[in-house]
Amino acid sequence: MKKHLVVGITGGIASYKALDVISRFKKLGFIFNVIMTENACKFVTPLSFQTISGNYVITDMFSESKSWEVEHIELSKKADAFLIVPATANFIGKVASGIADDMLTTAVMAAKCPIILVPSMNTNMYENKIVQNNLNTLRGYGMEVIEPEEGLLACGDHGKGKLPEPADIVNMTLEILNSKNTLQDMTGKKVLITAGPTIEAIDPVRYITNHSSGKMGYALAEAACRRGAEVVLVSGPVNLSCAEDIKKVDIRSTDDMYEAVNHYFEWADVIIKAAAPSDFRPAIFQNSKIKKNGSTVNIELTQNPDILMELGQKKSGKILVGFAAETDHVIEHAKEKILKKNLDFIVANNVKESGAGFKGDTNIIKIIESNGNITQYDIKSKTEVADIILDKVKEYTIE
Repeated sequence: MKKHLVVGITGGIASYKALDVISRFKKLGFIFNVIMTENACKFVTPLSFQTISGNYVITDMFSESKSWEVEHIELSKKADAFLIVPATANFIGKVASGIADDMLTTAVMAAKCPIILVPSMNTNMYENKIVQNNLNTLRGYGMEVIEPEEGLLACGDHGKGKLPEPADIVNMTLEILNSKNTLQDMTGKKVLITAGPTIEAIDPVRYITNHSSGKMGYALAEAACRRGAEVVLVSGPVNLSCAEDIKKVDIRSTDDMYEAVNHYFEWADVIIKAAAPSDFRPAIFQNSKIKKNGSTVNIELTQNPDILMELGQKKSGKILVGFAAETDHVIEHAKEKILKKNLDFIVANNVKESGAGFKGDTNIIKIIESNGNITQYDIKSKTEVADIILDKVKEYTIE
């Protein structure tokens, strides 16, 4: 099946090079939509891109649509990737700040496919801390950045900020897409993933929970779906959405998660327990709100079922992956869990470490395998971490 690439052109002097980039991708069999910002149209005409791409060029968010679809949403759904070339400081800053005020920024906000930025600007602008912080923010959101080259710039300065040669942009883009497994190497696999916290009611208005945002589990579900797997996502209460192709099962308590996971256990080839279910729940649920009376309130807790341990006892030939969110002795505790819960491997992190805790968009992980192998990774976006974990799953999968 042909790959669909949406190319965004922003207002930089290097925008003419995007014509060559599109031409090269077209020869490789890609199909295109091109979105140009208002400023980009002042450097190169939309007609030039329309001629090269073989498709109409979108320049105005409020122009008459070529179909009855909501254009920026449909483009984002159809695209296998977004490539922004060149990406100006203005565009980078707007997206990093969540601003969607034209067709390109709006479409990017709606995209769940890989987004690749190719910055190009004056050296002083590129090295400005604000621009670098914005790029790091976008990397943290899972976007890829193809670094500019050093050389003589259009303004006469010499330094970093030059758009790479079109052939290099194409090659680096293909490498990124291959690394993200756009070839769908998990087609035919059934993957069960859990995400988020659970909540345990104390009374009708209060409950026990934890800080899990569900972002890691959702990133895994999106990555597995993108790689061709059939995915069931059992999710605690979070403020996240997932692709329509993912079957999402919403739960609240640990008992709810226990029932849902066991329901899909036989169906699954791979089970990844990325959720943070509550270990304890109140022994007694109070039917009426507990009122303050000036004295200490004692709540007796009882243990919840250990879902992962029970899965390990009956996993048979399934791939079973756990997570260990620890605050100390990370490797030691993770190794104990592997043995105790009969896991193939475990993903461990120290939640006290900056960039690795709950709610963030990045993680710092160690993958510890049942054979004793330990692989450590530097800070990465949770999107990148998801693909690292699935790459490891592939090593264990029996074809």
